[in-house]
Amino acid sequence: MAELLIPAGNMECFYAAVAAGADAIYAGGPRFGARAYAGNFTEEEYVQAINYAHLFGKKMYMTLNILMKEDEMAQIHDFLVPYYEAGLDGVIVQDVGLIRYIRREFPKLPVHASTQMALTGVHGARYLQSLGAERIVPARELSLAEIKKIHDETGMEVEVFIHGAMCYSYSGMCLMSSFLGGRSGNRGRCAGPCRQPYEKDGRYILSMKDLCTLELLPDILEAGGYSLKVEGRMKAPEYVAGVAAMYRKYLDLYYEKGREGYKVNKKDLEKLLNLYSRSGRNTGYFTKHNGYEMVTIERGSYATDLPKDFVNEKKQLPIKGSVVAYPGKPVVIEVMRGDKSFKVTGELAQEASKRPMGEEDFRKQMEKTGNTSFFFENLRFDLGNNVFVPVKQLNELRRSALAGLEEEILSEYKRTL
Repeated sequence: MAELLIPAGNMECFYAAVAAGADAIYAGGPRFGARAYAGNFTEEEYVQAINYAHLFGKKMYMTLNILMKEDEMAQIHDFLVPYYEAGLDGVIVQDVGLIRYIRREFPKLPVHASTQMALTGVHGARYLQSLGAERIVPARELSLAEIKKIHDETGMEVEVFIHGAMCYSYSGMCLMSSFLGGRSGNRGRCAGPCRQPYEKDGRYILSMKDLCTLELLPDILEAGGYSLKVEGRMKAPEYVAGVAAMYRKYLDLYYEKGREGYKVNKKDLEKLLNLYSRSGRNTGYFTKHNGYEMVTIERGSYATDLPKDFVNEKKQLPIKGSVVAYPGKPVVIEVMRGDKSFKVTGELAQEASKRPMGEEDFRKQMEKTGNTSFFFENLRFDLGNNVFVPVKQLNELRRSALAGLEEEILSEYKRTL
């Protein structure tokens, strides 16, 4: 099945993307990303995001999609180590030299060739494949037929933009911002001069309409699109969640009912466009070479309906647990998810001097999992008569058990350099 890849400019957007149905999230770290003015992540936040994504079976990709300076190449090793060891699922790279370096120094880290490389054909894809790239993000100017040809002849994973802002130039090839204001798009600092009015009448002749391919999803999938990518690392969490939820709905519809049963509700399409778009709908270059109608001409950016669905929502995983407590014997708590489990043993349970603790007393403390990644769908108790365990001890055991289970689940993603 194809992957729904959603952007996150900060932790709030990240949590919204996961809650709304993303299969993978891409985000910039503290440095070396092509969105210098996004919120981006601290190192601690990024590792936290990698762990959270893995707990829920999602993937996390880091954008390293700028052209590197010579002195930066000497810094990239130490920069990448904590993310590599945490299990980062891939890096999106523009610089060919950086691809070679990562393949040599971080051999288990998948590399994806960024759309900033303006990759337009089979020969370029094969070259990047020879360098060790596992996935390509081709230029957004390609047709469905051109994408299919690359996929069929190389067998590489193809990541395709399906929604969001479009560049007037080939991605990665525009120098207009550099020439006009000294802010390079190849360094993540594009000032967006194409979004400004030109000519005497002030028309927006270089401003592209935003991409929306909800109706083309079956065609993109059947052309070899493996990862369906939404643009928007500068967008609000409400936008991220709304777009992710809509494409999740229709991607699932395609896999459930096939092309024959794939029909887009016009109200859904209108709702999607109302989240944010520039002067209406544009399906990009997938089925046509170019056209006057792809440009906004009149300024039309708007954000009229930003629902709060999935925003500030953190998911939790269902787990099972058991508590064994008998007076004079150690308290034992075990927590389980699938084939992963973790057991903690505490101090001796006491003989109650007043009211003994019953199942509901233990359950009340065990179910306090609000700030963790878990909730108990099933709890089993094996309690002796007249037993008592201090609340502080029970809480500490619960926290230790849940932290241990989380580490057990995440251990399969960790790497040692």
